[in-house]
Amino acid sequence: MTSHDRTTREVDAVDAIPPLPKLLAYGMQHVLVMSAGAVAPPLILGAAMNLPTETVAYLINCDLLVTGIAILIQSLGLGIFGIRLPVIMGVSFAAVGPMVAMAQDPTIGLPGIFGATIGAGVFGLLLRPFFSKLASFFPPLVTGTVILIIGVTLLPVGINWAGGGFGAADFGAPVHLGVAAFVLAVILVVSRFATGFVANVAVLIGLVAGLCLAWPLGLFRLDGLAERPLIALVTPFHFGWPTFHLTAVAAMCIVMMVTLVESTGMFLAVGDIVGRPVDKRTLTRGLMADSLSTLIAGCLNTFPHTSFSQNVGLVNMTRVRSRYVTVAAGFIILGVSLLPKVAFAVASIPPAVLGGAGIVIFGMVAAAGLKIVSGADLGDRRNQIVVAVSIGLSLIPMAAPKLFAATAPDWAGPILHSGITLGAIGAIVLNLLLNSDRLGAGAEHRAADAEPDFAHAAVLDRA
Repeated sequence: MTSHDRTTREVDAVDAIPPLPKLLAYGMQHVLVMSAGAVAPPLILGAAMNLPTETVAYLINCDLLVTGIAILIQSLGLGIFGIRLPVIMGVSFAAVGPMVAMAQDPTIGLPGIFGATIGAGVFGLLLRPFFSKLASFFPPLVTGTVILIIGVTLLPVGINWAGGGFGAADFGAPVHLGVAAFVLAVILVVSRFATGFVANVAVLIGLVAGLCLAWPLGLFRLDGLAERPLIALVTPFHFGWPTFHLTAVAAMCIVMMVTLVESTGMFLAVGDIVGRPVDKRTLTRGLMADSLSTLIAGCLNTFPHTSFSQNVGLVNMTRVRSRYVTVAAGFIILGVSLLPKVAFAVASIPPAVLGGAGIVIFGMVAAAGLKIVSGADLGDRRNQIVVAVSIGLSLIPMAAPKLFAATAPDWAGPILHSGITLGAIGAIVLNLLLNSDRLGAGAEHRAADAEPDFAHAAVLDRA
């Protein structure tokens, strides 16, 4: 068989529809791989805002609904939207830090977060003429540093979960630490000795094992589950009309740029895996779908969406290239989004169980950032300064939360109180200042030629 025949066969496989049993099995596999990362952002934000379990459960339903819609737009296509490749979508971890910072401002709240999400979606759509040039501002040095910062700034969330959760009366009790350690141990054992699909769902296995331990210990309670309806629909603007705060929108627009660059690398990688190279037109459709999904997310009570890289790894591992497999996953997720009891059960997972998994999830995000940064020349002093100062800026909200309290205006809170936003701005600006002579070198032709060497940018949501 010639190389041309093999390429034609691979391209045809993208549009092939497997038999229904295989279609459902492959689709469910994608759902399982992305499930832990998909529900983590609503759980983190719910804990930061001390939201009731019912509210967190509703946010999870909204998250899943938009995730299903986004997958269908991306994989099936909708006019000028959608890359029409096997791509899984979900809430981006890059948005978590800025949203937690927004949550600390009582004048913003959930309506302000949703308004910022809508603003970011509109901003992404307006960037369409510049998509091919966007990557030049986010070389591996900047993208890797930002992703490393995301992991580092989220790790305290997992650590606090391991102690029993923010504000727990018995924070640090042996029962919480023991459950978290058990979950972490299960994940490590599965990762070490399992292979293939089982290894890919090690986090999910750890969560289930943790729940089995937490239930008899009285940590996992489902009080109120019986009162939840069997089926319920998500309604737009459930928490009131969105509000728009300048700094909140600005912070989320920075997140949007990061996720678009992340998706650029993701799409180039997927195109290479399935044998359908991504040209500029196809890339634009994919990034437009990311932006449209984020706009829809703000209207349906959830947060910025992006492509999930762990599912790209699953496509590469299984060699199942059909985009209708991810379409099937989208329909499965849509079905689950209609089941409030499932979301309530997920929202009731004890913080200690989440803590054991969170340390792995957020640590893997940081490790993914390290992998990307290693693609830059860290022997270069200028590059070292970009990484060092950016990480230092990102740690300010954790190390000294009140550092800017005496001088900064209230409207600057969503930016100054978010380590991710501070670090991202620092990395972008420092790279522009210190590496201006290298800006754009070899970056603009990547999207045009669909070279897969930029694929390392797509690892943000590996957890």
